[in-house]
Amino acid sequence: MSIFHDRRDELEKYEFMMGPARGRLAVTLDALTDALILIGQHGVYCASNRNPSKPALDLETVMNEINGAKELIQSVMQELEQAREASRS
Repeated sequence: MSIFHDRRDELEKYEFMMGPARGRLAVTLDALTDALILIGQHGVYCASNRNPSKPALDLETVMNEINGAKELIQSVMQELEQAREASRS
């Protein structure tokens, strides 16, 4: 199924509040956060053999990449907001 169908209500809400680009980025952040939660839950069952208090290395790598993607999206949203504010002045 398409994310446009699965998260239709969220997309409509955020696109209305923030505009199409920022609204879609906000829903993307929500989807990435959901993925991090699922990975965190999975990490409880797939602990590292070397350090049981940490998730397996592959899960840690995935979590780092998703967190990095979230940071990039947040920076784009900030730039879009600054551009919108500048155009109002």
